[in-house]
Amino acid sequence: MSLSIRKIHHIAIICSDYQRSLHFYTEALGLKLLSETYRAERDSYKADLALHGQYVIELFSFPDPPPRPSYPEAAGLRHLAFEVIDIEETVHFLQQKGIACETVRIDAMTGKKFVFIADPDGLPIEFYEGY
Repeated sequence: MSLSIRKIHHIAIICSDYQRSLHFYTEALGLKLLSETYRAERDSYKADLALHGQYVIELFSFPDPPPRPSYPEAAGLRHLAFEVIDIEETVHFLQQKGIACETVRIDAMTGKKFVFIADPDGLPIEFYEGY
């Protein structure tokens, strides 16, 4: 018998400022808010976000979460990556939204362009030019 994993269901992100992060993921990146729940017993919000109708991210708030260690790199999830058609167009769009972009780089293995930004809590987000 083998494990029957079909696909990645969702990615969960804990943020320090729920409204700021919700605005970033919906208004800046264009994900759609599917549902939003406030859980009083945890003093926590949960937003379900979709990309092109596909549920992809759970955005959580919790009181005073510790910061995520990023630099130097820490063990665990490294980054979230989105595939895009055109890196230069993506960088231009992000910069117009006031989002700082790192320098565009070339993947030595594929020859494809990619660029990193950070979400409001410093989570690295990669945009990778599609195949």
